[in-house]
Amino acid sequence: MAELEACLVDVYNTLLDCDFVAHRTEMPTLAGLTPEAWSAGYSQVGAALGIGQLTKAEGFERILRADGAEARPDLPFLRALRSRDIKIAIVSNCSEHTRDLLENNGVAELADALVLSCEVGAEKPAAEIFTYALDRLGVPAGRAVFVDDQPAYCAGAMAQGIAAVQIVRGELDGKVPAEGSTVIRSLSDVTALF
Repeated sequence: MAELEACLVDVYNTLLDCDFVAHRTEMPTLAGLTPEAWSAGYSQVGAALGIGQLTKAEGFERILRADGAEARPDLPFLRALRSRDIKIAIVSNCSEHTRDLLENNGVAELADALVLSCEVGAEKPAAEIFTYALDRLGVPAGRAVFVDDQPAYCAGAMAQGIAAVQIVRGELDGKVPAEGSTVIRSLSDVTALF
């Protein structure tokens, strides 16, 4: 592997731990919907939320009246990268509320770029979101590593020449790591690559 100069990092279930299982089970209860109705409603708006065609408020208004779960950022990991002069891009498939979340939790100030699908108009694993992140950092693909919890997104990064690391907390839950990616259990394992 070439000497690395940058790290592209996923947000949800990589940098920020978010309990999406609880989200899918508790949100319907709050809205007075069955889990099946919530799932069906979200499947109708999810893609539009991810690329910014709908705001979270607009999407949720269609299926329920509530907010999402609180996320907790892993700031020591970002601080460790920053202390080594590693450029950081936060790369996430998300809706418009994520920028505020990252800014309010001190994550944005530790990153050189926030690359959010709802603002870029492309979602992982599409080449465009990775290219955008690399361009913002001014780093070639071969000098960056991408960290994510999803094998398909890791594969998308590797297709662009970016080394990929899949974080697996707990069991794999059927997520077979992307061929050629490195599997880690903690973000602190990533810092050993630099």
